[in-house]
Amino acid sequence: MSRVRGHGLLATLIATALVVGVLVADSLSPRGQAATSALGAPEQALQASEGVWLSAWTAAPTGAHPDHPDGMPGQAVRNVLRPTGGGTAVRVTLSNRYGATPLRLSHVTVALAAAGGPAAVPETMRRLSFDGAGEVSIPAGGETVSDAARLEVPVGSDLLVTVYAPGPGGAVTHHRQARQTSYVADGDHTAEASGDAFSRKITDWRYVTGVQLLSQNAEGAVAVLGDSLTDGVTSTAGANRRWTDRLAERMRESEDGPRYTVLNLGISGNRLLSDAAPDRPFNADAGVRRLHTDVLPRSELRAVVVQLGINDIIRDPDGGDAEALLAGLRQVAADSREAGLVVAGATLAPFAGHGGWRADREEVRERVNAAIRAGGVFDTVIDLDEALRDPAQPDRLLPAYNSGDHLHPSDAGYAAMAAAVRLAELAPTAEIRT
Repeated sequence: MSRVRGHGLLATLIATALVVGVLVADSLSPRGQAATSALGAPEQALQASEGVWLSAWTAAPTGAHPDHPDGMPGQAVRNVLRPTGGGTAVRVTLSNRYGATPLRLSHVTVALAAAGGPAAVPETMRRLSFDGAGEVSIPAGGETVSDAARLEVPVGSDLLVTVYAPGPGGAVTHHRQARQTSYVADGDHTAEASGDAFSRKITDWRYVTGVQLLSQNAEGAVAVLGDSLTDGVTSTAGANRRWTDRLAERMRESEDGPRYTVLNLGISGNRLLSDAAPDRPFNADAGVRRLHTDVLPRSELRAVVVQLGINDIIRDPDGGDAEALLAGLRQVAADSREAGLVVAGATLAPFAGHGGWRADREEVRERVNAAIRAGGVFDTVIDLDEALRDPAQPDRLLPAYNSGDHLHPSDAGYAAMAAAVRLAELAPTAEIRT
C-alpha cells in the first residue's frame, strides 16, 4: 500500500496492506514485519511466510538541488543504487521533503541494472504503483512508499529506480554525495530497458531515499548516523566501498553476529550539535535532530551507530567544546535506548595534516575519545581512532588509510573502519522491540 507522509513522519516503514479492498491482517515477528503487501495484480498478494520487509538501502536527503528549483519537468531520472541485502520483492520510498509544491510523478519503475546501468535487465523492469494507481502526487515536505513489486534482487546487484515528472514540481530533493553515477534522459523513457536515452550523467541521487526488500535472510537493520566518513566521499566512485558497504558484507558473512541490513544515513559536513551554516545548506540539520527524523522512525531497526563530532570541532573557530559534544552524544544514546536500540558510538578519527587541524582541536578530540572509551556514553564502542591512526604519529591517519587530505580514509581505511565493529555487540540483549 502506498503511504504519503509529511516531513515530521519520515519513516513509518511497516503498514497494513489492502488486497482488492479486503484488509489482510498482518503481524509482527521478532525480526521484523510479516509481509502482507499487495502487488500490482490483485491475485499476487505476498504471503507472510515469504519473509519480512526490511529497509536495505537509504540516502538521507541533503536539501534542495540548487540547479533545479522548479523540478525536472519532462525528464526521467534513473537512479543507480546497491541495496545491502537481497530479497524477492521491492518497495521504494520517494521524497519531496525540500519541495515547496506537490510533486507529481506520472511514471516510476524499478529494475535490475545491467552492468551497473543505465541499461536494465529487460525482464526485470517493473512499473511501480501507489495505492494501486500508476502515478502519485507527493505533498510539499512529504514522502511516499510504493506498493510492492515482485522482483528477485540478488545480494550484490544494482537497482535502477527511474522517475518521471511531467511538469514542474518544485525544488528537487536529493542526496548530494552519491559516489555513484546515475543518469537523466529527456522525455519519458522510464520503462525502457535500453539506456541509450540516458545520456546525461549525475553524481547525486534524486527523489529516491529508500528501498525495502522482502527478505528471509536478515534479522533487522542497523542505521549509521554520520558525516562524510559515513557518506564515503573519498571512496572509489561506483565501487561501493563505503565503510557501510564493507560492514554489510561482514554482516552477511558472520556466523556469530546478527544478520542486519546496513542503512547509510551519512551526510558530508554534518555536525552533531549545529545545523548547516547558511552558506552550506547541504550539510543538513544537526545530528541530534536528524536522529529523530532520519533514524528513530524506522521500526525495523535493532541498532544505531553514531559517527559524528569531528565537524563540530573543525568548524568551531574556538576549537570545539568537549563537554558539549559529550552531552550531545549522551543525549543521542539516551534517545536511541529509549526507542529500544543498541547504541554503538565511534571515536573521532585522527586528522593532523588536514587544513582544519590545530593543537587545541586535537586536545578536544582526545578528550572526547577518552570519555567514549571510558564507558558510560554508548553501549559499545567502535574505536575508529585506534583502527585508523598511525602508531608512529597517533594524531595522523596511517598513510595506507589516508585518501590524501588527512581527514578522509582511502578504500583500505574504510575497510578498516568496518573491521573495527564488534558485530556480536550490536545484537540486543533483551527482547527486540516491535
